[in-house]
Amino acid sequence: DKKISFYKKWKFLFPAIFLVAIVFIVWDVYFVKSGVWGFNNAYLSGLYFFNLPIEEVLFFIIIPYCCMFIYEVVKGYFPEINFKNLAKFFSLLFVVLGVFMACFFMEKIYTLTACSLAVLLTVFSYKNYKNFSFFVPSYLISLFPFLLVNGVLTGMATSSPIVWYSEMEIIGLRVFTIPLEDFYYSYSLLLSVAILYEKFKN
Repeated sequence: DKKISFYKKWKFLFPAIFLVAIVFIVWDVYFVKSGVWGFNNAYLSGLYFFNLPIEEVLFFIIIPYCCMFIYEVVKGYFPEINFKNLAKFFSLLFVVLGVFMACFFMEKIYTLTACSLAVLLTVFSYKNYKNFSFFVPSYLISLFPFLLVNGVLTGMATSSPIVWYSEMEIIGLRVFTIPLEDFYYSYSLLLSVAILYEKFKN
């Protein structure tokens, strides 16, 4: 897309993706080892990286890449639209719900960590990340493929889930088959990449 010229921004994007991926892979390895979640070998290639399926490792590269393209498209095609009210409303709702979940379900490690990180990143971004108002609609658009992909991963289209979760570590509320915590986890992944991406560009 000549209007976006996304390939010209790769030198800023890939360092951001890889740095965030390192953090999330460490988080992932720890949670797999702790039994918070795991993977169904019947659906995997059998290739592993630090005891994680290669498919899971590639997730942290491919998904942020696709979503940052959505982000650049929103910025490129709708620069005159003021998304600040949307970002403000979304932030308030997301933070209030995240704080509630983190405080009332502190014993559930996935709920606590995913919601706490998302809340902290949102508060930081609202004050310090000037393009946060463009990130919010980009994230909301990304929820459509997210529902499809994560729905498949969590068992919406298979006889058993490709990714399973310990019921002891989640609150049990799901959107279709997707744990509510996954929305906070995905949001934190994408927002972390966006913050670093913009920092490297500047």
